[in-house]
Amino acid sequence: MAIWTREIDLKALNAGGVNTAVSHLGIEFTEYGDDFICARIHVDERTCQPYGILHGGVSVVLAETLGSTAAALSIPQGHRCVGLSVTANHIRAGRKGSWITATARPAHLGRTTHVWSIELRDENGKLTCNCSLTMAILAPEAAKNVRLDQASVGGVQ
Repeated sequence: MAIWTREIDLKALNAGGVNTAVSHLGIEFTEYGDDFICARIHVDERTCQPYGILHGGVSVVLAETLGSTAAALSIPQGHRCVGLSVTANHIRAGRKGSWITATARPAHLGRTTHVWSIELRDENGKLTCNCSLTMAILAPEAAKNVRLDQASVGGVQ
């Protein structure tokens, strides 16, 4: 059974990141299923640290982008979500010229919090980074003070 409360349009999600860190780093939403969503990033001059490998902070940006979007797509209408905590364990380097794909799945979908597990893998399917993202879910009365650019989640309200 699908966890999504909104229709997912990958084209709209990708267009929603224009002129944000998402587009500057080249993050692309690629697929989704009943309980997961994926995005990828190319390891290049925008995303590398001086040793020619994926910058750890970029891995976290990818994970938080994916988990935050997943949370926004799975909460009730009128609610908003904001990040509380993100952790990352860097397992293996992403090499320059390769693609890293992240998959977000819910570990917990509660009324007031979500916890998302995000795995980043290289082109050989090897784990490069394992992240956990905790999101606060704000009911409409609390959410009225949280502004959200509709484009940031592909027009999802």
